[in-house]
Amino acid sequence: MSDVTAPEQPQEVTPTRGPRIRATRDLGIVVFLVGIFAALAIAAPSFRTSGNLSNIVNQMSMQGIAACGATLTIVSGGFDLSQGSVYAFCAILSVMLVHTFGVLGAFVIAVLAGLGLGAINGAIIALGRVNSFIATLATSYVFLGFATVITQGNVATTSNQNFMVMNNTYGLTVASWVFIAIAVLLGILLAYTRFGRGLYAIGGNPEAARLSGINISFYRIAVFSISGACAGAAGIIAASQAGSADSSIGSTLALLAIASSVVGGVSILGGQGAVWRAVVGALILELINNGFVLLNLNPVYEDVVFGLLVLLAVGMDQLLRRRRT
Repeated sequence: MSDVTAPEQPQEVTPTRGPRIRATRDLGIVVFLVGIFAALAIAAPSFRTSGNLSNIVNQMSMQGIAACGATLTIVSGGFDLSQGSVYAFCAILSVMLVHTFGVLGAFVIAVLAGLGLGAINGAIIALGRVNSFIATLATSYVFLGFATVITQGNVATTSNQNFMVMNNTYGLTVASWVFIAIAVLLGILLAYTRFGRGLYAIGGNPEAARLSGINISFYRIAVFSISGACAGAAGIIAASQAGSADSSIGSTLALLAIASSVVGGVSILGGQGAVWRAVVGALILELINNGFVLLNLNPVYEDVVFGLLVLLAVGMDQLLRRRRT
């Protein structure tokens, strides 16, 4: 009598742990933010004043706007290291054009210039098949060179008081309101639109996204254009608040923007993240900066803390990814 193999019984399918992992990540970063806020409120009574809190939002506006743009590129699986150079170039451009085109005209042209420089990045990456890290590192030097050439190495200044509109206060400064508006707009774009779903798909699995009919070249050019426009808007704020700009002002912006996104929980591997996370990350870094000032701590250690936070965030991201699989 021959052996008869019984048919295999279907294995029980366990629910995915993805939603639970995301909830843990979301709760963790919020708890961390609240913890820092509470610690500073106790340690430094002046931290709780309305003037200091509004100053925190104002100070983080430039870094926050850049981080929102950086988040979109990271979600799509790329990096934009040229944001600092675009920031400086657009800041200088707005100062130099205000006497010819007025305040609004100078601002619009500077943002469009940032968008155009970002589109150049996107085209090099998408059509030239160049890695985004290498491409934007190279263009950052090119854009910075342009900024130095148009100023001849000098500081661009303006005496137009209307140009400094970003310092005006309506509850919060105009710069803060611009930051909030951009964060809300890009948050909606990433979370609730077809474009945002396309970025997640490309960042998660580019080949699968291509096979599903997503035009990856278009998305890459578009997302780097948005990143450039964000850097341009941040540069305008910097120039408007100071009434001047030079080619060195954006030297750390790109790294701070990426650090804000990573500290907020945006995965550097792409396919995961949200704009609100970048905002939380930027707020955490600014709270730490503010705490060092209020508590009279040695600023040398501030960079150490920032670096350790980035390492912690990346380590947690890797841990949660392994748990999910």
